Amino acid sequence: MSKKGFAFVFIGLISVLISSCTVSYSTSGASISPDLKTFSVQYFPNRAPLVNPMLSQQITDALKEKMRSQTRLTESTDLGDASFEGEIVDYNTQPIAIQGGTDQAAKNRLTITIRVKYVNASEPKWNFDSRFSRYEDYNSSQSLDGVASTLVPLIIEQLTEDIFNKAFVNW
Repeated sequence: MSKKGFAFVFIGLISVLISSCTVSYSTSGASISPDLKTFSVQYFPNRAPLVNPMLSQQITDALKEKMRSQTRLTESTDLGDASFEGEIVDYNTQPIAIQGGTDQAAKNRLTITIRVKYVNASEPKWNFDSRFSRYEDYNSSQSLDGVASTLVPLIIEQLTEDIFNKAFVNW
């Protein structure tokens, strides 16, 4: 075989080898199996003693948006290859810092806790059923109704990041 023929065959083999490799890159740091094609997020009912009427829909929508924007997976109305379901188990506010010389709180803390069940159809070792809790503090001079519209989206963003990381970044 001539040198040109050998070079042609060699380049052809290298091309075939390179094209058969599958590498998955993600700007989110996620490691998603190529076997996963779809995701589903079931509605998160609110079972907390103190109910924020919009919280269920906000959490459900935020997790769906996180999946759409951070993965290549397609949303499924049925059970997806990666499926999330759960419930809101706590939504509360409590004093955290007492003002000197008084019995009044200087700061309050809004905490949201959710339970999430995640099922990975292709790699069951990554399945989990866990609680996630996040909080934000606010001045006691403000009412919960007055700060909820600002704090709840911040807490939801942190919660969805935690859920996403546990499911796909494997922390």
